[in-house]
Amino acid sequence: MINIFVVDDHEIFRDGLRVLVDTADDIELVGEAESGADVLPKLAALGYLPDLILMDIHMPGENGIDVTRRIKQVHPDVTVLMLTMFEDDKSVFAAMRAGASGYILKGTKSGEMLQTLRVAAGGGAVFSPHIAGYIMKWFTQMESIQPEPAVELPQLSRRELDILTLIAAGDDNPTITEKLTLSPKTVRNYVSQVLKKLEVSDRMAAAQKARQAGLE
Repeated sequence: MINIFVVDDHEIFRDGLRVLVDTADDIELVGEAESGADVLPKLAALGYLPDLILMDIHMPGENGIDVTRRIKQVHPDVTVLMLTMFEDDKSVFAAMRAGASGYILKGTKSGEMLQTLRVAAGGGAVFSPHIAGYIMKWFTQMESIQPEPAVELPQLSRRELDILTLIAAGDDNPTITEKLTLSPKTVRNYVSQVLKKLEVSDRMAAAQKARQAGLE
């Protein structure tokens, strides 16, 4: 029996998934959460890890990618399959970096959805044909790109390293303010200091230096 746990803020989708899973003899919905904050407590209450977590990528508050990253830190062996309404190659790569094993549209037909759950729970990577094309294109491009030479970062404080890490992840100042619980002015000051120490003029150049230095 394949045990499924779903994380989605839309009750209608969770209800629909429950009805769909009830039609399959080999799949059981064992738990659900309507927000990212509920996931780890509800998994702990479940008492065991499900075979597969279905994770909505866009939710109020903490998004599914960030939640997936947190789950994988605590439970590295659990399989997470991302759910979304729209195909978005940028989100796919972010989900893969967070540890997701697949990505499927919510509008997928019932039979295909069930088969996708089986494949993902069995350890397979699952992507829609459109997204798979993006991934193949990306790997093809990567083969022709020479690796950037490693760089050494200047002496940064712990907080400056936190700021640089979030810049490299693509976060803007309001997002950094929220994640680090700092004032907007403090974040602006830290960002300016980081750019100055790195001797760069913009965030893109700072992010590039961070990646070259192996900072993730």
